[in-house]
Amino acid sequence: MLKIALDDLSAHIGELIGHSEWTHVSQEMIQAFADATGDHQWIHLDVERAAAESPWKSTVAHGFLTASLIPRLNATVIDVTGKAASINYGFNKLRFPAAVRSGSDIRSRVELQDVSAVDSQRVLASYLTTIEIKGEDKPACVAECLVMYIRA
Repeated sequence: MLKIALDDLSAHIGELIGHSEWTHVSQEMIQAFADATGDHQWIHLDVERAAAESPWKSTVAHGFLTASLIPRLNATVIDVTGKAASINYGFNKLRFPAAVRSGSDIRSRVELQDVSAVDSQRVLASYLTTIEIKGEDKPACVAECLVMYIRA
């Protein structure tokens, strides 16, 4: 994990910050997300039907499950010091080029795109996060993630 002081963050614009560890996406995780969100489409939950009918021949994770893992994954890549809080501020852009099959391993690739002072207490950072799937050429997710840092 890379530790960077909030006041020094802008010096890293345009840099690859790093990669998270691989995280396993299990059918149980997919089921829990479906239950939490009410999205019970068969492509996520019906293992037999997905094996027979889906283009992936497997159940797949919800795109928003993949996106929801970004803060968890990215938190293992960079630690910005000198802040009182980090707030998930949203996305400027979010795409899902490839599906995450149940049982896959994913990780994040994090690049710092921009840093701007909002006021004397807040700094907004933009990270290009690419969710890679182990053994796959196409990424699961490409997102421009926004994080608001509150100065300590």
